[in-house]
Amino acid sequence: MRAIQVKEYLKGPQDLTVSSLPNPTPSADQYLIAIHATATNFFDLLQIRGKYQHQPPFPWISGSEFSGVVLSVPSSNPSPAFKKGDRVFGAAQGGYSTHVCAAETALRPVPKGWGFVDAAGLMVTAPTSYGALVTRAGVKKGDYVLIHAAAGGVGLAAVQVAKAFGATVIATAGSARKLEVAKGFGADYAIDYNTKGWEEEVKKLTPRGRGVDIVYDPVGMVNTSLKCTAWNGRILVIGFAAGDIEKVAMNRVLLKNVSLVGLHWGMYTREEPETVEEVWRGLFRLMDEGKFRGTVYSDRIFSGLESVGEALGMLGRRETWGKVVVSVPQDGQSKL
Repeated sequence: MRAIQVKEYLKGPQDLTVSSLPNPTPSADQYLIAIHATATNFFDLLQIRGKYQHQPPFPWISGSEFSGVVLSVPSSNPSPAFKKGDRVFGAAQGGYSTHVCAAETALRPVPKGWGFVDAAGLMVTAPTSYGALVTRAGVKKGDYVLIHAAAGGVGLAAVQVAKAFGATVIATAGSARKLEVAKGFGADYAIDYNTKGWEEEVKKLTPRGRGVDIVYDPVGMVNTSLKCTAWNGRILVIGFAAGDIEKVAMNRVLLKNVSLVGLHWGMYTREEPETVEEVWRGLFRLMDEGKFRGTVYSDRIFSGLESVGEALGMLGRRETWGKVVVSVPQDGQSKL
């Protein structure tokens, strides 16, 4: 196989190289997958620099999210969920390669009518946003939802989930292009959060200027968002893309009866596996109804493992929107 193997911590994605390696050998409970597309993530950047909370022992193959075709099924499972030739997507260490081994719990079927490129970017962003808005915040028809970094991977997923449940979406982003993308995915309003006083603009868009019912925050903008959160509002803490972990003005939380709600989707597999299944059932239902589509960055097409470094570099510089996905040719061809 061909893969991006990391033998030492790197300065950045520009130092990634593609190597020829033996095909991986799946354990008795693993599938072997031929990868046709792989998605990039910020945690991939951190991992190759040695700055992520989970660092595999050297050498390791970088990447995580992928989509592809089942080549072999677990020998220990007499009734596997997938069979040879099935199209699947999932996440496992080693996504930046032509082949990967993965457990059944790490895989899902490619949705009907979806291609490999769109499916490769589903495993992290889609359940994060559905789990946050539906499971944790109980989004419903009539809610006003403020979504920060709305043109990012989780942001575009959140826009679609909120709209599917009948909410009015106010999106924020940092450029005209990203605001345009957010509206293209269904946001009702779009505001540049670099504009002074953006929180007042948000309030003006809500009934009687009361503020929003839900704030979806993957950036680290809780403190300012409290200024435009309604009584009994819910603020979803998704991440800290801005780089700093905030200190929140708790008096505002008290005075507005606000709930601060965390979402660590990665822990659900261990702590609440039944919720994982519930969330995916909900997502596949939205896909079947045409209410959720792929969020792949389309301003630039990336093909071949050699382009992963460039794709990750653009992601790290925040030059992209949505999910940045790289198609992976198999035997000289890539089935999109």
